[in-house]
Amino acid sequence: MARYIFITGGVVSSLGKGLMAASLAALLQARGFRVRIRKFDPYLNVDPGTMSPYQHGEVYVTDDGAETDLDLGHYERFTGVSARQSDNITSGRIYRDIIAKERRGDYLGATVQVIPHVTDAIKYFAQDETDDLDFVLCEIGGTVGDIEGLPFIEALRQLRNELGRENSCFVHVTLVPYIAAAGELKTKPTQHSVRELTGLGIQPDILLCRCEKPLPDGERAKIALFCNVRTEAVIPALDASSIYAVPLQYHAEGLDAEVLRHFGITSPQPDLARWDDIADRYQNPEGEVTIGVVGKYVGLQDAYKSLNEALVHGGMANRVKVNIRWIDAEIFEQDDSEIAAQLEPMHGILVPGGFGERGSEGKIAAVRFARERKVPFFGICLGMQMACVEGARHTAGIAGASSTEFGETKEPVVGIITEWMSDEGLQQRGADSDLGGTMRLGAYDAKLAGNSHVAAIYGSTDISERHRHRYEVNVAYREPLEKGGLVFSGMSPDGLLPEIVERPDHPWFVGVQFHPELKSKPFDPHPLFAGFVAAAVHQSRLF
Repeated sequence: MARYIFITGGVVSSLGKGLMAASLAALLQARGFRVRIRKFDPYLNVDPGTMSPYQHGEVYVTDDGAETDLDLGHYERFTGVSARQSDNITSGRIYRDIIAKERRGDYLGATVQVIPHVTDAIKYFAQDETDDLDFVLCEIGGTVGDIEGLPFIEALRQLRNELGRENSCFVHVTLVPYIAAAGELKTKPTQHSVRELTGLGIQPDILLCRCEKPLPDGERAKIALFCNVRTEAVIPALDASSIYAVPLQYHAEGLDAEVLRHFGITSPQPDLARWDDIADRYQNPEGEVTIGVVGKYVGLQDAYKSLNEALVHGGMANRVKVNIRWIDAEIFEQDDSEIAAQLEPMHGILVPGGFGERGSEGKIAAVRFARERKVPFFGICLGMQMACVEGARHTAGIAGASSTEFGETKEPVVGIITEWMSDEGLQQRGADSDLGGTMRLGAYDAKLAGNSHVAAIYGSTDISERHRHRYEVNVAYREPLEKGGLVFSGMSPDGLLPEIVERPDHPWFVGVQFHPELKSKPFDPHPLFAGFVAAAVHQSRLF
């Protein structure tokens, strides 16, 4: 039977519950335990697929096609355990399913209520597909006291009673702020947060206290006294030099040992060699490169969270520090002189995914600069599409080339994808389909040309990568684009959907329709990111 660790947060959001869950899971995994992490999101959206990146950050996509919270990216990057549809649930999805059952008459005329119907659905989600696990970590989004989160807290209170204390542990992440004027760390916010949680029927077993100054023994004992936990169960969590130092830091503070003590489990010390190597590569680089990311959501780095981390992983693979310069694509549309001013210092240029016309011409300008100046270029999803539009306009002689995503065009080099084959069979979509969940989502296979640059990078001609897009490069334009030097080096197995383009006459020019950043891990950097950063290192040594 799996043991459950429920992770709640208090005082303020953004304390790092997701990172804490990922780090604790990694430590338990390093001790030989089988783990899985799940995220409960109280918002009423069915999933984050239609939410603005400025509202939610990036949408993380799983192999089985779920659009999920970005915390699932942390979970995968830290544990290597592939997330799936059943690892993320929202209030919207729960209520949608319950209302559908009510309309069908599944409840046989009963009054449908939060208790027991919503809470039972939450408990079912927490326990589904867990038979082969030692630990299931469940992170509850938001903060204790949020109205929308109350059904989740109540469901976990019930589940604690059903599982027993010996099979469940509550870890509460809270804030111990430093008040500079007083020169003190203040424990009162933590006390109030724990009081709020206990008022809802849950006594936390372990407190993880986020603080920017070391937590003195006196304050630690005070928190333990007023919050009714052991002093050893008050774990300080100071800001770390990087997110990849967090597992080592939490282990040094005794978090994993305290969790195992709560469950009455004895275990050998964890094998942390992997994390020691990751920390060493991050903290002791042997050089550095600067990568310009030309995007449209650069005002919020969480919008490109996995991309940011994948570039860091590429740096680790090459033992260099990657300095990321976030560049708003729209500035290139407002002032042509900014193109050279912004991009000339870059050792590599990356154009990421996105939706909509805003900033598209700026992205095309960045592609052209990279192509003409022989700067390593990496285009992802929309970035690949803009590379094809740029190639069509400037090397294939198709002046009016564009994407139907931006409006009607006589030269639809990029168009809406209406049908494709998946494991479930033929998938069909129309331009008027709902936006939510109607894209080409999840892992799909691709075939690479044997003599291509990308086949050499992957070391294989058969790959599987995760997709999230509604538009596709029009294969009808393959011949003129290839005559212009842009080679279609990766295709779907049926040969109908372009997956990768590259320029053999360029030092490193690759565009991919999928999102390789979603599969990169610090201990297993994605080969495309490792190769791109390696090309940037070479570029830095040329100038």
